[in-house]
Amino acid sequence: MNEQKHMTVGVTGMTCAACSNRVEKVLNKMDGVDAQVNLTTEKANINYDPETTTVDDVTSKIEKLGYGVEEEKAEFDVMGMTCAACSSRIEKVLNKQPGVKQATVNLTTENATVEYNPGLMNVEDIIGRIQKTGYDAQIKADEQERQSRKEKQVERMKWKLVISAVLSVPLLLTMLDHLFGIQMPAIMMNPWFQFALATPVQFIIGWQFYDGAYKNLRSGGANMDVLVALGTSAAYFYSLYEAIKTIGNPGYDPHLYFETSAILITLILFGKYLEASAKGKTTMAISKLLNLQAKQARVIRNGEETMIPIEDVTVGDRLVVKPGEKIPVDGIVAKGRTAIDESMLTGESIPIEKDEEANVIGSTMNKNGTIEMEATKVGKDTALASIVKAVEDAQGSKAPIQRLADVISGYFVPIVVGIAVLTFIIWITLVQPGSFEPSLVAAIAVLVIACPCALGLATPTSIMVGTGKAAENGILFKGGEHLERTHQLNAIILDKTGTVTKGKPEVTNFTGDQETLQLLASAEKGSEHPLAEAIVAYATEQDVKPVDVDDFEAIPGHGIRAVIYGQHVLVGTRKLMTENNIDINDAEQELVDFEINGKTAMLIAINNEYRGVVAVADTVKETASQAISQLKEQGLEVIMLTGDNERTAQAIAKQVGIDHVIAQVLPEEKADEVKEVQNQDKKVAMVGDGVNDAPALAVADIGIAIGTGTEVAIEAADITILGGELLLIPKAIKTSRATIKNIRQNLFWAFAYNSAGIPIAALGLLAPWIAGAAMAFSSVSVVTNSLRLKRVKI
Repeated sequence: MNEQKHMTVGVTGMTCAACSNRVEKVLNKMDGVDAQVNLTTEKANINYDPETTTVDDVTSKIEKLGYGVEEEKAEFDVMGMTCAACSSRIEKVLNKQPGVKQATVNLTTENATVEYNPGLMNVEDIIGRIQKTGYDAQIKADEQERQSRKEKQVERMKWKLVISAVLSVPLLLTMLDHLFGIQMPAIMMNPWFQFALATPVQFIIGWQFYDGAYKNLRSGGANMDVLVALGTSAAYFYSLYEAIKTIGNPGYDPHLYFETSAILITLILFGKYLEASAKGKTTMAISKLLNLQAKQARVIRNGEETMIPIEDVTVGDRLVVKPGEKIPVDGIVAKGRTAIDESMLTGESIPIEKDEEANVIGSTMNKNGTIEMEATKVGKDTALASIVKAVEDAQGSKAPIQRLADVISGYFVPIVVGIAVLTFIIWITLVQPGSFEPSLVAAIAVLVIACPCALGLATPTSIMVGTGKAAENGILFKGGEHLERTHQLNAIILDKTGTVTKGKPEVTNFTGDQETLQLLASAEKGSEHPLAEAIVAYATEQDVKPVDVDDFEAIPGHGIRAVIYGQHVLVGTRKLMTENNIDINDAEQELVDFEINGKTAMLIAINNEYRGVVAVADTVKETASQAISQLKEQGLEVIMLTGDNERTAQAIAKQVGIDHVIAQVLPEEKADEVKEVQNQDKKVAMVGDGVNDAPALAVADIGIAIGTGTEVAIEAADITILGGELLLIPKAIKTSRATIKNIRQNLFWAFAYNSAGIPIAALGLLAPWIAGAAMAFSSVSVVTNSLRLKRVKI
């Protein structure tokens, strides 16, 4: 019998003993499985035979039963990665671990994100696995700590580079003698003087390459360090062999390549230093966002005002904010009145008036009034922290376009070593039979020029810069895959209320008496619809006070029904009236007139008798026409989706330049309408802001949530537009297209560089030091090209 293994799986969604019994029964029917499921702890303790059953088999079986498997997500800073082969290797190893659902490793951010089953894995296990692969890891530090660590790392790289360069320059000068016959001082041509200069570079400055190569080879992988260590060692030890041959033979003229190994290491360090400096600029978006945060808060404790660090503010604290100061955290106004500049979040330049009970957002600017506020969200729960997290997640994620590069990088180094060996054999047997030196030089050039660094940096650096630039403009992409898919869009569906229009409707017309208005306002008081709020506000302006309602029912897409003091009130569409056999013929012309002018008209009936019409208009956003014009210029078909009747919808669409309207759509039908457009071979974006838009946002190829909308809509979306500015939508699409274009440029040059460089080196047309310089600058050129995105006007 095979040795049994044990695992504990958290099971979610069980509601009663029947659930736990069913899960246990089904699991125990699997080959080699002995399971006990505990409803109270929501855990399944499972012994299984790894020869017949895997962890994935067990978890998929639980999920097929309709329950969930508990998962956690952790982020790690990974140290020691030098090229795409490193990140690809770590990712591959982590994804093979039992209990790991998905692991992604980003070379540019030096970050790993791991989704795992806490019953089979923990954070220490993941770190240990990364360390066994030859790298180091720790739980992701905060941005300031990571920035400080990176600055120290760059500083260390700079000093190693300086020392390496000082020792290598004299060796570089010896090449003038080799290449041009320029006479150098005798000491510089002495093999032991060159040995003394090259050895510290090879084994002290260059030790990092040996260390990295050993760790990778030990764990069954191969990365850039292997290529550098092999290439420089070959040059160094051949030179040492030639130097030893001079002992006791002063007439021997040695063929030395000490300068090749030393200059290679110096050039590679120079490239890595430039690369690290440039990569630091790609994270500036997060730094800028963090700099928006207030550093201190004025808190009232024991009746006294005290300045405390922002980190010490807790939920429920009473804070004082004076004019010209930043709101420290998210909260509500407890006392006072002011206007707050929320442009950093919404893009709206006009300060927003805030009275008592109004919500205020951390990091926005208090303009003209001292207020007291109560903290409701602090630390990682604030709006700004959520934005920073969204940007970090997007920058750390992978776009599908990166997969090809990852696959190639994983196999690249072993193939290159094979090509180098083959190059050596061909040269020593066919090109220059028996000539060791030129054969070695050609093989070294192949090893050095073929580093896959540029390939690994091509995609993530562009993603980082693109998402960072978008965030600075108020556009939050949830991940690299969404940034990539956005450039494929050719149709966009806009919800009307709150998206094309301001979502703040007002009553423009009312035909009815005071009693009808009071019953209308009383009935609408129980509804959460924006139109209902407008009607209640209108009644208040007319000094009509709503009364209590005995019974209330919302009829989605049609209207409302209420009972008030025994009177039956109906408010809604023609269809609602017709279904209740209410004669509305006298109101038809009036309804048509309202609707032609873009107003939403609702019929009112009391005790099954028609009593009047209320018309409400929702004005379009000032920039809606301009945004829609830009979307059309980008080649997108623009469609408006609304629950309003056809005439009203067409009137609004005409105002903003939309040609295609889908009207009278019930909330639950919105997702179906999105699918209908997708069935026409279109890549569709859906833009919305309400709870009822969430299903449609989720179904669309790209869901875009208006940031002023509900949290449910934002959660379901792939892109969030901060504030209600529609012009950010064409900007989001332009950002995506510019980023993908940039990635393609990077990948083209990375592939072209390696494709051309290896054969040229194999033919002996590249000196190793030139190959080293080319390899170093290929990585720098990819990062520099990515940074060009910062200057793209969107």
